[in-house]
Amino acid sequence: MKSISVVIPNYNGKHLFEKYFEHNYKLLTSLNTDVQIIVVDDASRDGSVAYLREHYQDRITVIEKATNSGFSETCNIGIQQASNDLVFLLNTDVTLEPGYFEKLYKYFEYKDTFGVMGRIIGMDDDNILDAARSPKILGRKIKPSHFFYLNDSQVLTPTFYLSGAIALMDTKKLKTIHGFNEMFNPYYGEDQELSIRAWRLGWKCYYEHDAVCRHEVSASTKGHKDKYNVKRIYFRNRYYIHHLHLHGFDLNLYHLQVILCDVLPSLFTLQFYKAEAYLDFLRNRKGLQKKKNAFSRQMRRHRSEIGIRDIVQNISLMLKYEHVVKL
Repeated sequence: MKSISVVIPNYNGKHLFEKYFEHNYKLLTSLNTDVQIIVVDDASRDGSVAYLREHYQDRITVIEKATNSGFSETCNIGIQQASNDLVFLLNTDVTLEPGYFEKLYKYFEYKDTFGVMGRIIGMDDDNILDAARSPKILGRKIKPSHFFYLNDSQVLTPTFYLSGAIALMDTKKLKTIHGFNEMFNPYYGEDQELSIRAWRLGWKCYYEHDAVCRHEVSASTKGHKDKYNVKRIYFRNRYYIHHLHLHGFDLNLYHLQVILCDVLPSLFTLQFYKAEAYLDFLRNRKGLQKKKNAFSRQMRRHRSEIGIRDIVQNISLMLKYEHVVKL
């Protein structure tokens, strides 16, 4: 059984540790393998670190950041400290159901597996909050599909992206790909962009419907910003993803589509968050281009020419003859 490094990003999550961490800690430490637990605190002000050190001293590693920056950088610090075979990203507002990991190990028998995630349901109900997604392109916009799974235990279910709340990933591959893009701080879209890079390097992301966890909706982000800024950051990061992974004519058409379908309607309706998000993107084009160029060099080293359209086609082919159940 492969060893696991658990990376838990935290920002003002003391109340969530009090509710959920003991349950997860017992489940993790009962696994028949080496488990390293790393909590990276994003400059919390609620006593999270003191609580963890009082109750779990010498049993987990706690890393304190001096300044608050967001999810991507916080996770990357933990990923760099990970020393085991697999990295498990775990949000503070998640509880794992028994048997979660036992159902995921089989995926790492395949050399091209990047990672796998399980089914996410509500904390107090069984409503599905996240499951497998397939990609589709509308105009030049990349969109995830409805939730689905394959009703055949003999077939592996691909997913367009892994949820950063409960993703189990190959540590070597995750470090090779340099973790999350920190331009996506403070949150939103970083897990999707990471998964796209993995697919483009020829690795695969999977979903396991029988591995279940529960999630308290928005518990870890609702205190960050007002709703307006949450929407602005969401759309900014959507623009980032497309600029990083579209090229040439497709990229030019995408920006035209955004201006016509997002920016101008945002101005006319006085809902300015999309226009402001696009301005944020324009201000950060140089940084994005550096990331894009660096990843292009990495693709050449891996002898990969996989583009976003190839990912759409490859996942579609993996699903073509299978029993897809829409959720």
